Amino acid sequence: MAASATTAASHSLRPLCQSQFPKCPHLFSESQFRPRLLHSHTQRFTIRATSAVVVDSDLSTNKHQETQVDLFACPICYEPLIRKGPVGLNLSAIYRSGFKCKRCQKSYTSKDGYLDLTLTSGLKDYTEVQPVRTELFRSPLVSFLYERGWRQNFRQSGFPGPDEEFRMAQEYFEPAKGGLVVDVSCGSGLFSRKFAKSGTYSGVIALDFSENMLRQCNDFIKKDATLSTNNIALVRADVSRLPFASGSVDAVHAGAALHCWPSPSNAIAEITRVLRSGGVFVGTTFLRYTSSTPWIVRPFRERNSQGYGFLIEEEIKDLCTSCGLTNYSCKVQKSFIMFTAQKP
Repeated sequence: MAASATTAASHSLRPLCQSQFPKCPHLFSESQFRPRLLHSHTQRFTIRATSAVVVDSDLSTNKHQETQVDLFACPICYEPLIRKGPVGLNLSAIYRSGFKCKRCQKSYTSKDGYLDLTLTSGLKDYTEVQPVRTELFRSPLVSFLYERGWRQNFRQSGFPGPDEEFRMAQEYFEPAKGGLVVDVSCGSGLFSRKFAKSGTYSGVIALDFSENMLRQCNDFIKKDATLSTNNIALVRADVSRLPFASGSVDAVHAGAALHCWPSPSNAIAEITRVLRSGGVFVGTTFLRYTSSTPWIVRPFRERNSQGYGFLIEEEIKDLCTSCGLTNYSCKVQKSFIMFTAQKP
């Protein structure tokens, strides 16, 4: 979403009404949802214990807490953060911890139930103006409606539904089993929760720029007795400034998000940076038009229609390859595309 890690939207700002996205014919007569697996012989990674270091005394803690280099990195200088508090990638441990960058001395808070790793975290006087589509998804009402009617409208544009989308993503993420998956622009955590429930990954990070989306995600987690919180964390961050060290993430998922980012090239470059060698990126979005869209209609499908940056399949492939990703593959139905690429 915008330059921010936010969730995707339907083409109308009226979430419970019929989708305004133009219809396109099916591109395939057979099933669309059997993605080709990416084959990788790279090592599969897991989150490992961190080593103890010395940190400045002003990062408060009690005598029972530990100090360690953390998985998260400072979004300013990308140095690993120093954590004082319980070890672990879970809601409780992160909530009870303090985070600070040893190099630039900036501290980050987790007091709101999520760890705020945006550049503007902790600012008192400066307020940054965000694009309209970014502010839209920071709204409490939109955050509440997202899984209660908003996303269901995506089916009219060819989205197969969350369960099928999750199955498809899982097949593409086969090389990342046992590793760390980051769900960028996670919204209310629809897929973050599915990834955590699957037991496939050592850790799941639900990441979004919207504070209210993350609060809604937290509410869903708390109400789901079948979901363990031992391997899921909530992080507020900008998709164009991801708070992870280079080569530290096994998989990145971006569901219905790319068309909301003001600079997809910056976002995909960041995703490439944080992926390990062999790491997998999977995304879904709305297409501006497809190969079967009549030429006479295409000029009317403006890229920034209704404030969103809808791309075509060739542009998405070009973006991924220009940012250094390989093994690009996609499945298309109507205006829906699921695409995947891998870091060499």
